[in-house]
Amino acid sequence: MPKTFSPKKRLFIKGIIATCLLSVTRIGFAVAMAKIIAVRIWPSSTYTRITLESTIRLNYKSALLYNPDRIVIDIDNIDLTPTLKTISSKVLSHDPFIKLISVNKVNPKIIRIMIVLKQGVEPNTFTLSPIAEFKHRLVMDLYPTRSISINDDDPLLALLEEYKDGDLNKKQANIPPPINKKKNAPIIVMLDPGHGGEDPGAIGYNKTKEKDIVLQIARRAYNLLKKENNIKVHMTRNEDVFIPLKVRVAKARSLHADLFVSIHADAFTNRSVRGSTVFALSTRGASSSAASYLAQTQNKADQIGGVSRSGDKYLDNTILDLVQKTTLSNGALLGSAILNRMKGINKLHKPTIEKAGFAVLKAPDIPSVLVETAFISNVVEEKKLKTASFQNQVSKAIVDGIKDYLKKRKN
Repeated sequence: MPKTFSPKKRLFIKGIIATCLLSVTRIGFAVAMAKIIAVRIWPSSTYTRITLESTIRLNYKSALLYNPDRIVIDIDNIDLTPTLKTISSKVLSHDPFIKLISVNKVNPKIIRIMIVLKQGVEPNTFTLSPIAEFKHRLVMDLYPTRSISINDDDPLLALLEEYKDGDLNKKQANIPPPINKKKNAPIIVMLDPGHGGEDPGAIGYNKTKEKDIVLQIARRAYNLLKKENNIKVHMTRNEDVFIPLKVRVAKARSLHADLFVSIHADAFTNRSVRGSTVFALSTRGASSSAASYLAQTQNKADQIGGVSRSGDKYLDNTILDLVQKTTLSNGALLGSAILNRMKGINKLHKPTIEKAGFAVLKAPDIPSVLVETAFISNVVEEKKLKTASFQNQVSKAIVDGIKDYLKKRKN
């Protein structure tokens, strides 16, 4: 028979067990200390982003203080490591929002980060779970609170605010469909350099970042298109800043773009793979397994770049589900025209345009293509992509392809 104990003895045994568990909790199961493995600050004319990357999720409290304007962030269970101390040196003089940052210990387990501001800001602070090469991240986006002069040709700040507040869908739904243009009205082209800021895109063997290369190519294409009398050109970004996929499309629609060209540099695990590719949107699945894989990786840009919880509901990649047949057809024609020009400067990875469900191509009323200029993962093509001569060739091929398409549309 099992041995039984009196009520008094059972209570005594429970007390011993509780004492042992408490001791184990204090010693063996102490809360793990977080370790900061990277600190990054991304200043831009529209907003500045601060990112703390850590081994575990950070437990923090933040407050916005005034006279002078500053932000205080207290982080629990964290050491003041040399990496974290570098945050002070990360502030650039041209940052429009941050004057300086200091970091100090409040007590043995709490670190305080003090951000002294140049102007009033509205901070948007959130955490991101590990994805791709990133571990846990604490992100703070600093948006201006006072009204600033916004170039009428670039509604990016307003669109970012609407996106953050959850109003972007409503705004885009109210944009009227494009009307028939006047005979001599300029064609509006939106160039979209992929990735940016926290999202580096693909990285080559020699550490070349896709986001830098495609911005340089887009700027060259922009300068060429500006010389055309019948074309007006814009860029989704013209600096090293992260722009959510949906905001890129919204900017094109807000400016009533006629064409949307997203510029990228391809990558694959096999470094021998090379060549240029042009993609158009497909609503019926990808044209190849490679196209499907690439669309999936590109559509993760928001998660890698870092979208706050307020924007999570927009990560369904179904930007305005109604896709017009004419838009798809014209997108395919535009893609073919650019691909025809690309074959004159580089080997083609595929002889015809590919199709896949890229989120950034899903504007319902704008013919859109995605140009993979070359494979940055291929050592030879990575080297080419870094040269001014090849960048000029690529930008000219894109521009000439656009002009070829416009001539065909006129005839």
